[in-house]
Amino acid sequence: MTLRRLGFLTIGLFDEADPAAGHETTLRMIELGERLGFDSAFVRHRHLQFGISSPVAVLAAATQRTHRIDLGTAVIPLGWENPLRLAEDLATVDLLSGGRLNPGVSVGPPMQYDVMREALYPDTADVEDMSDERLRRLLRMVAGEPVTAPRETVGFETFSDRVQPHSPGLRSRMWYGAASLGSARRAGELGMNLLTSSVVRAEGATDGFAAIQRRQIDAFRAAHPAGRVSQGLVVVPTDSATPEQRERYAAFAAARTPRTAAPQGPAGILFARDLVGTSAQIAEELRAHAGYQAVDEVVFALPFTFEPADYEQILTDIATQLAPELGWAPSA
Repeated sequence: MTLRRLGFLTIGLFDEADPAAGHETTLRMIELGERLGFDSAFVRHRHLQFGISSPVAVLAAATQRTHRIDLGTAVIPLGWENPLRLAEDLATVDLLSGGRLNPGVSVGPPMQYDVMREALYPDTADVEDMSDERLRRLLRMVAGEPVTAPRETVGFETFSDRVQPHSPGLRSRMWYGAASLGSARRAGELGMNLLTSSVVRAEGATDGFAAIQRRQIDAFRAAHPAGRVSQGLVVVPTDSATPEQRERYAAFAAARTPRTAAPQGPAGILFARDLVGTSAQIAEELRAHAGYQAVDEVVFALPFTFEPADYEQILTDIATQLAPELGWAPSA
């Protein structure tokens, strides 16, 4: 499979004592990605942690500092969001970007919802709908379907019957972050694109991460043959890394490898092994990966805790060494 589109994903880590510096680093990484020819840059979403809590706002800033690269979220947990307000924000940023926004979302109770539910929804926590219907509402609003009675004028004020602004084409660029077979299938049935990652639900399967991920991709494609699928493994090429960097990268991967041996916790979460090595070594492993064999675009995930200089080295090696090894070439 020739790699057609190249992307990367960052958590946007920052120091609690100086959060502005971390956000600026994220914006500079997106700018670097564009200079290197990456097709997309995605940001993770974290609440009450030291990573990006407002990805749409960060990407609004990125629209004014880039011109070509697609900008995405991976992923916004809709349990934190009012779908109408989010639809307004997404459309606004998409227009500011010239149609480059690729919002990724997920449904279900957010991480640590039991801890924060009273702060998030003090009056409605027990009745908030965390099901697929919350996603369907968002999709209808992004598509421009009516949300109120027909347009009317009250005094000097004119009111629309749909979310404003409306950005044509945004609905076709909505992504779903899926980890289970059922959620991958639902993403296809809803006409969304599929974001796969380095995490899947084993759901009783024992044939390994790659095979499980491939079944999810196949289920999505069966429901939505024209849909896009992007794979998001943690990939760390070492071609231009210093000896000290190589040592740290190897230690990072080694510390995380035990969790890849078997499903973790009551949900049966299975993690992919981090790929660390030369671009030639990583390319060989990817070509043998059943999930990678089913996609032609990737959003490689950057490790959470590395330094800005590490990210610059990794992104540069991905764009100049690894991706060309996989058949990718930067767009004009």
